[in-house]
Amino acid sequence: MKRLITFTTLATLVSAATMAQGRDLGPDEALRLRDAGTIQSFEQLNETALAKHPGARIEETELEDEYGRYIYQVELRDAQGVQWDLELDASNGDVLKNHQDD
Repeated sequence: MKRLITFTTLATLVSAATMAQGRDLGPDEALRLRDAGTIQSFEQLNETALAKHPGARIEETELEDEYGRYIYQVELRDAQGVQWDLELDASNGDVLKNHQDD
């Protein structure tokens, strides 16, 4: 019984560690990456996101390090009030996800 509890606890910890691979980056680190040329400027990334939904406005942005890849997350609200979630590769501006928020 003790082994089963230990195994279950270990499996839970490994699972939680796997899910926590994404790491939010603070403003200082984000600016350092931009200044080093590792990621595109936030203006460029925002323009790319807004080009997908003309007339929308940005409500929130976030930069994450996911498995060594910098992902810029943008929440937009379009002119009809629909919220969109976009993910861009911060190093080159490629749109990775573009979906309507539920």
